[in-house]
Amino acid sequence: MKLNHFFDSSVDMLCIANYDGYFEDVNPAFINLLEYTKEELFSKKINDFVFDEDKDATQQTRASLHENKKLLSFQNRYVSKSGKIIWLSWSAVPVDEEKLVYAIAKDITSEMNLKNERILEFAKLKTVNEDLVRLNYTTSHDLRAPMNNLISLFDVLDFSVIHDEDTIQVLRYMEISAKGVKESLEKYLSLAENASKGLSSLTEVSFETILTKTQSTLGSILKNSKTEIDFDFSVCESVYFDNAYMESIFLNLITNSIKYTIQGVPPKIEIKSDFIEGKKVLLFKDYGQGFDMEKNGHKIFGLNQRFNTTEDGKGVGLFLIHNQINSLGGTISVASAPNEGAVFTITFPAL
Repeated sequence: MKLNHFFDSSVDMLCIANYDGYFEDVNPAFINLLEYTKEELFSKKINDFVFDEDKDATQQTRASLHENKKLLSFQNRYVSKSGKIIWLSWSAVPVDEEKLVYAIAKDITSEMNLKNERILEFAKLKTVNEDLVRLNYTTSHDLRAPMNNLISLFDVLDFSVIHDEDTIQVLRYMEISAKGVKESLEKYLSLAENASKGLSSLTEVSFETILTKTQSTLGSILKNSKTEIDFDFSVCESVYFDNAYMESIFLNLITNSIKYTIQGVPPKIEIKSDFIEGKKVLLFKDYGQGFDMEKNGHKIFGLNQRFNTTEDGKGVGLFLIHNQINSLGGTISVASAPNEGAVFTITFPAL
């Protein structure tokens, strides 16, 4: 009587099958999930209810049970009466003297669907990353020649014949920027080549050194926008990371803060390092336009995502640094509100 109560009240699917491949008994959970009556389940071979692609594997597994082998965590798909595909995970024990198999199955449809969705998302992300690597390489390669020509012009330019100091300063900014772009192009080319080979260039990267270089690259932009950058790297001064990735992170986050400043208010950016739960952390805070987290927070690191009408925004920078950080085992998150700026938190992997 107790066994009957257990059989009938179990939320898992319980069944008894004979060696001829037919059900001998099934519990209510089995009937409810597959939507067949008990009579319908008894009238056909078990394999008739199995999804076509899983029939051969199911038949082979059932044959091994007839050799008195126990079954643990065998997964296959059944098709319900209404046509739904149901993933089941089986454990079974054969009783040879009775020519019967006692089995229990768990419905794992939700878990398998989630797993398949993750596989698809990973495949999409992998394709996008590969496309970005190719685009990065092609763009960097195509820009290298004209950039070399531009730098050559600065090399032959005679500054002694120019008497206006403002003009000289502008040209010097242009020269520094052009050389910075060339250096970045060379690094991106090397980075793309390494990425295609599955390589990365990890080294101890100084936060202040990267910031200084970024300020030099953005010299005229910072000056014209009257951008104020405060920093504090006293908690941790460096991190083991990819140098080119770190330059990209600083460049993108700082330029974003300048682009999305509140009109009429000079951009102010605060950057500091921290050490939280055994991991090094970098915080970028600005006081710009910000955005609605509830509305757009889940899209902020997506490709081609824009949340305002800024002309220069292409929706690539945050996607790029998000992938760069994740590819090396780190994370990046953001907190923001409209007209209250944004705080980006980068957590580096513990090494």
